[in-house]
Amino acid sequence: MPSFDIVSKTDIHEIDNAIAGVRREIETRFDFKGSKCTVERTDNTIVLLADDEPKLLQMQELLRVYVTRRKLDASALDFSTKPERAANDALRHSVTVKQGIAQELAKRIVKSIKDSKMKVQVSIQGDELRVSGKKRDDLQEAIAHVKRMGIEQPLQYDNFRD
Repeated sequence: MPSFDIVSKTDIHEIDNAIAGVRREIETRFDFKGSKCTVERTDNTIVLLADDEPKLLQMQELLRVYVTRRKLDASALDFSTKPERAANDALRHSVTVKQGIAQELAKRIVKSIKDSKMKVQVSIQGDELRVSGKKRDDLQEAIAHVKRMGIEQPLQYDNFRD
């Protein structure tokens, strides 16, 4: 029985390369001269430290640009948390790199596929979804359906087995 997996993985090495590009640009740009702006990553969290609000916004935009240049989807970065005050009136913003499919999103995808009456079975396996069906065409229809859903997180369709 043919099957494939729906996953959401972001290449951390490419994120590191994007962060290195942001650091280089911060060091060379005139508007950042003399500032104490830094970018650091620990696990799946990127911490932006800026002197003030305009510099923080510039750093966020630089991060999006460099992530896109590395052929990653910028929607893999979660900027939803509010910046917090740090020492010396600086701002600290924690940006999360999305990895895996959250349980609520997985349930929403499963419900949408089942409501569409496609001849496929969907199962949640941790932070991935396994879609299986009798025909390859049914699986391709399921991929097209999930793409039409307009999910805000980048998804990959891999591990196809015939």
